[in-house]
Amino acid sequence: MNKVVTFGEIMLRLSPPGFLRFSQSNSFDVVYGGGESNVAVSLANYGVPVDFVTRLPQNDIGECALMEMRKRGVGTSNIVFGGDRLGIYFLETGAVSRGSKVVYDRAHSAIAELKPGMIDWAKVFEGADWFHWTGITPAISQGAADVCLEAVKVASDLGITISTDLNYRAKLWKYGVEPEAIMTELTSYCDIILGNEEDAEKHFGIKPDGLDITTQGHDVKAEAFLSVCQQMMKKFPRAKKVITTLRGSISASHNTWAGVMYDGTNMFESTQYQITDIVDRVGGGDSFMGGLIYGLLTYPEDDQNALDFAVAASCLKHTIKGDANLVTISEVEKLMGGDTSGRVAR
Repeated sequence: MNKVVTFGEIMLRLSPPGFLRFSQSNSFDVVYGGGESNVAVSLANYGVPVDFVTRLPQNDIGECALMEMRKRGVGTSNIVFGGDRLGIYFLETGAVSRGSKVVYDRAHSAIAELKPGMIDWAKVFEGADWFHWTGITPAISQGAADVCLEAVKVASDLGITISTDLNYRAKLWKYGVEPEAIMTELTSYCDIILGNEEDAEKHFGIKPDGLDITTQGHDVKAEAFLSVCQQMMKKFPRAKKVITTLRGSISASHNTWAGVMYDGTNMFESTQYQITDIVDRVGGGDSFMGGLIYGLLTYPEDDQNALDFAVAASCLKHTIKGDANLVTISEVEKLMGGDTSGRVAR
C-alpha cells in the first residue's frame, strides 16, 4: 500500500472546558495536535501507512506528543529531538455569534529552531509515495521554511507525489519576510494543492472573480471558485489538481461545508452539508486533506468519489472533540450514501 509522509509541528492544545471563556476557566483540557499530525492521524485511521516527521524536545511534554502519535498508529521513527519546548496554543471555543479564539505560544519551539541538515530526507522518503506539508510550517520560522524546501526538493527528485494545504496563518508570519515568495517557491513543487479563497489571496494575491470574501456569508457558490483554480494552475503548472474547501459560516455553531476540485479540464463539486451543531471545528481542513489523500490513493480514476470522501470525512470531524479526525471508513461511506440520521448502531 502507498506510504505517506507528513511534516510539521505538533503542539500542546489547552482549552477551557466546554464553552467557557479564558477568564472563566480554572482548568484546561489537554489535546495534542497540529495540521500535518492531524492529517497523519486521519490516514492511519483509514489504514494507510504514514510517518509523521517533526522535531520534539526531549522532555515529558515532548514524550506525551510522541505517545499520542504512536497511540494513533502513526510512524514516528524519523522524528528528531532537540530544543527546549513544545509549541502551545490556547483555544477558546465559540458558540452561536461568538467566534472561537486562538492564542499562540510557540516562539522558540523545538521545530521553530530547526535548521537545514537536521533531517535526513533521503532516509525519511525510503519507501514513500506521497509527501504532505502545509503553509503553517514555513510560517513558523526561516529555519522551518528552509527545511520544508529541503524536503520538497528531495521528494521531487525521487518522483514522490507532493501535496500542500496552503493554510494561511496571519498570526504566524512574524519573522520579517513576505509569505508570497517563500510559498510560491514551495508550492511550485506540488502536484496537489488545497486551499480556500483566503489562502489563495493572502499567499498569492489570487482572488475569485466576482466574489467579495469578506461578505460571502453562507451562500457559497462553487462556480465562483473556478477562476481561483484556473489562476492557481496557471501560476503552478506542475499542479495536477487544485481543491478548494467551501465553508459558509452562518454562526460559530452552524456552518455549511462543501468542496470543489479542478483537474485543469473538469470541475467536480461535492454535496453541501449543513453542520448545525458544531462540536469542534479545529482540524476541519486537516480532516479534509486526510480524506482527500486517502480518496485519491483509493479511487485514482474517480476524482468525484475522492472529493466526496474528503468532504464527508471532514463533515464528521466537526462532531469530534480535539484536533484529529477519529472516524472510520465505514462511517464516512455511510454519510456519503446519504445517511445523516445519527441513529445508534446496535
